[in-house]
Amino acid sequence: MPEKATGGMRILLVHNTYQYRGGEDVVFEQEKRLLESAGHEVVEYLRHNREIQQYSTVRKLTLFGRTVWASDSYQQFHRLVEAKRPDIVHVHNTFPLISPSIYWVCRKQRVPVVQTLHNYRLFCPGANFFRAGKICEDCVTGSFWQGVAHGCYRDSRPQTAAVALMLSLHHAGKTWTRMVDRYIVLTAFARNRFVNAGLPTEKISIKPNCVDPDPGQGNSNGERTYALYVGRVSQEKGVPTLLQAWRQLPKGIALRIVGDGPARAILQSKAADDNLDITFLGHQSREQVIEAMQEARFVVFSSELYENLPLTIIEAFACGVPVIASRLGAMQEIVEDGRTGLLFSSGDAEDLARIVMSAWKQPEYMRCLGEHARAEYEAKYTASANYHQLMDIYREVIHDYTQAAGFCINLKEVSPTN
Repeated sequence: MPEKATGGMRILLVHNTYQYRGGEDVVFEQEKRLLESAGHEVVEYLRHNREIQQYSTVRKLTLFGRTVWASDSYQQFHRLVEAKRPDIVHVHNTFPLISPSIYWVCRKQRVPVVQTLHNYRLFCPGANFFRAGKICEDCVTGSFWQGVAHGCYRDSRPQTAAVALMLSLHHAGKTWTRMVDRYIVLTAFARNRFVNAGLPTEKISIKPNCVDPDPGQGNSNGERTYALYVGRVSQEKGVPTLLQAWRQLPKGIALRIVGDGPARAILQSKAADDNLDITFLGHQSREQVIEAMQEARFVVFSSELYENLPLTIIEAFACGVPVIASRLGAMQEIVEDGRTGLLFSSGDAEDLARIVMSAWKQPEYMRCLGEHARAEYEAKYTASANYHQLMDIYREVIHDYTQAAGFCINLKEVSPTN
């Protein structure tokens, strides 16, 4: 845990949680704990997507407009900022109930804003640059309305239209470039994607997530008898590719799949029909996931998305377990081939089978890679490292904002109209 702060800040954290708990919610809670444990005062503004379940049919129709500008969030947030006067506002997610309206409150109240970009929604209605089974950046090079034609958000054209309208209006109004003082991205790959899409380079800082508490390494001398996949069981996460790879492997190389998703039933049935050495374990608690990792020979991360900074990978590193990952997007940056894990060609079942076979035959080599993975966690992904990087960003943003505000005041004082 970080050391106690001598001069604590008052930090307002903003987050719109999803109906199903995900990695963004975990990171939000982790950073809140880190800040509070260091002696800072943390104020929250939270909205929950489960609120939508209680909406009447008529009120649900208003979601189209509130995605662009939520008047109730604006008013609630305005009162909160006036009452608490935070030193800084840190936004994690505003979609869909909070909306970008809160940035305008911060500008009006002269409070600097930091935002963590957990996904690519600023430039993609579907948030992941993925469509029809492959990487897609059409909305970056073209128009957000291309996403509407494809129904990229929840396979719904009307719902995608609401997201596209929000993005179009706020890009046109320069909300993203004028109202946010600093963006936090998780990898250099993500920074490059956002810069290419149009965000100013000078407004982007790289700060990875952390794993806290530290789970510790498993028994490095114990027999590790299986490979492990942890995550959503779906096409875009590469689980069908996993099954195709395991069809090419000999019996005795066991794979355990932890997680649930839309493709689980059909893939589990196919694995059983083909008599594959694969066990589907469904959703597990974090404690059960960590225990499974600590006893695995390696973790397979087969995602066919760009990804951002998957907690699964850095949790595996924390457990001293190497990762076999897709050579794509941020994964090839996070996993160093031949040092903290191994890389295979994304979506290529034959290449994955070859890499898994080689890794399985070399348990001592896997232990060595696991030691390097643990060292990588200790260097980059601990709570202490995360806290210090976050505070450096806060201080720099507050300093720059204060300097700019003072400069504007001085200009006003010497203006010939005064």
